[in-house]
Amino acid sequence: MTEEFLHYIWRSGLYYLSLSDGTGGDELEIINGGELNVDSGPDFFNALIRIGDTILAGNVEVHINSSDWYRHGHHNDKAYDSVILQLVFNRDAEVKRTNGEVIPTAEIRFDKKLLNNYSKLLRNETWIPCQPYISCAGKTLVREWLRKLAFRRLEQKAIILRDVLHINQNSWEESFYQQLAHNFGFSLNGGAFEMLARSIPYRILLRNRDDLFRLEALLFGQAGMLDTEGGDEYFEALKTEFLFLQRKYGLIPLEKHLWRFLRLRPANFPTIRIAQFASLLYDTPALFSAVIETTDLKKMASFFRVKASGYWDTHFVFNKPAKRYEKATGRFAVQSILINTIVPVLFFFGKQRDMAEFSIRAMKFLEELPAENNSKISRWRDLGIEADNALTSQALLQQKNEYCSNQRCLECTIGHHIISQL
Repeated sequence: MTEEFLHYIWRSGLYYLSLSDGTGGDELEIINGGELNVDSGPDFFNALIRIGDTILAGNVEVHINSSDWYRHGHHNDKAYDSVILQLVFNRDAEVKRTNGEVIPTAEIRFDKKLLNNYSKLLRNETWIPCQPYISCAGKTLVREWLRKLAFRRLEQKAIILRDVLHINQNSWEESFYQQLAHNFGFSLNGGAFEMLARSIPYRILLRNRDDLFRLEALLFGQAGMLDTEGGDEYFEALKTEFLFLQRKYGLIPLEKHLWRFLRLRPANFPTIRIAQFASLLYDTPALFSAVIETTDLKKMASFFRVKASGYWDTHFVFNKPAKRYEKATGRFAVQSILINTIVPVLFFFGKQRDMAEFSIRAMKFLEELPAENNSKISRWRDLGIEADNALTSQALLQQKNEYCSNQRCLECTIGHHIISQL
């Protein structure tokens, strides 16, 4: 038995209440159970109850034992004077406010089958707790829940973007440039790529946007990739150019060791991604404006289909020639950028400016984009849940990461259905 389980029973209305103390023997009616509080203070805010002929508005506190009121120190905390009802599994003490007034206390009761079903989920050691039972959840229920999760995932990303925008003094261009850089590095080099973007302000790149070679010199130099002695003609020319630009702008390069090459396909080496990033900034210097103004997904995707400069046709790293082929961003790389950068930025821009059309466009793009193809999505497919687009695959990633991996079955619509129906 946990307080979280009692929260679930209360929120879901799966309870009945035994007669309580503090009511003077009057009938107790729950008009509104209140809203769950995820911060400090009483467990449920804005509840409404009736005791006899008196209607009370305030907060509800939940405990296993009523004596927990004292164990948690609520009797000395004025923040809990607003509690109009204490819900407990076991009433073993009378509880009072700081002024000595008795607080009504009700014992919450429920079908023991619910607790048994929940315990079954927690004991499972399968990939997700409800794996043996998930087929019991109907497709309509799953689909509607996943759509909510996709929206919730974008809201969480919006919180991160809000902080980035604040750090960059409300510069959308700078913030977008940093987020785009992070996702150009993908999972392994995303952090290093974002550090690179933060180390060289976007305004400096804009001043040099008409020269691809200078953009490459700035990015490779700031990445710490030009600090070795000796190299081919292209490498030496980049190094010379960067030394001039470094003095001009007072730049401090990153350490080269921040970049990861191991366990990467050569086409995904950070050298190739930096060269492609330089080409992107050269081809579309007003990229943020283009993203905001573009309503067609195919046109949006075309911005990110870029090719590294000619040197990289025969190289994966500096000074080591390789078999010739063009190093252009692939379909999956473009899709990843659209899903992880463009969609969250559009969604956040709409929320920040109170312009719903951008948030709607973000959701629409997710529905038009193909589902991601990774090990987690494959596991969901094995369980009979197909991701038919990126909106669904993003929701399934949220489901696994935020709910299943943390056994938050009580907060999950699928979990609730299984607990109540088994």
